Amino acid sequence: MTQSKKIDARTQVCAVIGNPVEHSLSPAIHNAAFEALDLNYVYTAFKVEDLAAAMSGFRALGNFRGFSVTIPHKVAIMQYLDEVDEVTRNIGSANTVVKEDGILKGTSSDGPGALKALTDYGVEVAGRQALILGSGGAARAIAFTLATSAKPPDITILGVVPDELERLVHELRDKTPACVDGAPFDTRSLKAKVERADIIIHCTPVGMHPKIEETLITRELLRGGQAVFDIVYNPRLTRLLREAESAGCATIPGVEMFVNQAVVQFELWTGQRAPVSVMRKVVEESFGRT
Repeated sequence: MTQSKKIDARTQVCAVIGNPVEHSLSPAIHNAAFEALDLNYVYTAFKVEDLAAAMSGFRALGNFRGFSVTIPHKVAIMQYLDEVDEVTRNIGSANTVVKEDGILKGTSSDGPGALKALTDYGVEVAGRQALILGSGGAARAIAFTLATSAKPPDITILGVVPDELERLVHELRDKTPACVDGAPFDTRSLKAKVERADIIIHCTPVGMHPKIEETLITRELLRGGQAVFDIVYNPRLTRLLREAESAGCATIPGVEMFVNQAVVQFELWTGQRAPVSVMRKVVEESFGRT
């Protein structure tokens, strides 16, 4: 955002709320996009400890258009929203809020962002076998989006937290038409499930900076023709993606989900088509292209 940007009584305000928020790239991404389209919007970051008080404040501010939600408020935010779409309700957390005529509407942009990344890279999800590694928040968002929107014939989830994994599998079976299988993560289950998967989606922090040489899946487990999507975006080319490329797999970097979920938010807040290339450039310049 340039120093000459005009901020006045008509400026629409967006933000990210969480604790901590100092590390967030969202202000840089969204302000660059607002500037590119010459929109009278501004995006900032708010460290929020008292969520109830913050929500009262957002309701009272006439120019407040919406906000992103990050740790630790993604689940707690649900109780303060007036409307929540069905998929987000099933996920049980929200990362995006839009304020319209005083009504706070919640949704999750992670799942749509992941699905768009797969689509943009030419990966057909419907009719294929999907394996998700992890059962936490990101895995929930992606699994519910795939199960309700893309409708693969079956989804297999491997997790390391038994209660979390069991709950996710049960809720997917109960609330979606997908055929869902779950198993504890171990060497044996990993080998068996990777072998039969068409699409592998990695939703754990393994391989994230600074531990960039870690991976759950090595080259010998993979086969050509599989699609491997690692939602870790720093580094851009994780060890998992390098191993997958050497095995002849199609690969999708996590930066695509990161950018696409921000695109979903931007378009909900502004009603404008997002300048995707501008937003991607901010992310790539922040983390580097390697």
